[in-house]
Amino acid sequence: MKKPFITIERQYGSGGSVIGKLVAEKLGINCYNRQILDMAAEESGFNKEQLESAEETVPTSFLYSLLLSSNPTRSLEDNLPLSDKVFIMESRIIKEIAQNEDSFVLVGRCGSYILEDKGCFSVFIYAPHDYRVKRAMEEYGVKENKVESLMKKTDKRRETFFNVNTGKNWLDKDTYCLCLNSELGDELCADLIVKAYNEYNNKK
Repeated sequence: MKKPFITIERQYGSGGSVIGKLVAEKLGINCYNRQILDMAAEESGFNKEQLESAEETVPTSFLYSLLLSSNPTRSLEDNLPLSDKVFIMESRIIKEIAQNEDSFVLVGRCGSYILEDKGCFSVFIYAPHDYRVKRAMEEYGVKENKVESLMKKTDKRRETFFNVNTGKNWLDKDTYCLCLNSELGDELCADLIVKAYNEYNNKK
């Protein structure tokens, strides 16, 4: 029987991507993050920058209705804005991976929603504001005069992309099996996720 997949949503600067890799290493499974975007770019012919930009643009139902009405002969997916196509492509890729791997760690991409019917252990990584600012500057090389705006912009993009595509609340703790403050340390967070995941899996 396949084990549940591990999905991680994270605030910018919390180190969720690093923690996800550590979890995968400890469990001996793959970790997917930007690789999903690479696969979507290869499949669609769009470059990664276009797809990343599309993730930031959520169409209103009004604009979407206009688009459909102006192109009645095209297929439903052809009519969709690129932002919706990105989600559809990424969902398809993630589900294909899930068919071929017993378990893996997926960072972002609405993983908990896409893999919900296949079984997943969902995690949200957060951290205090000052900790995230410091980490973004020291580890990501973000300049001090840009870190605040980048942090807000990235979190808003992730929250909007998640909320619109899943109908759930990105910041609602009830959405996840486990929420962790990464100020505890990346290694400890990874160990806690592995322990909780194993306990969760043993009870199934």
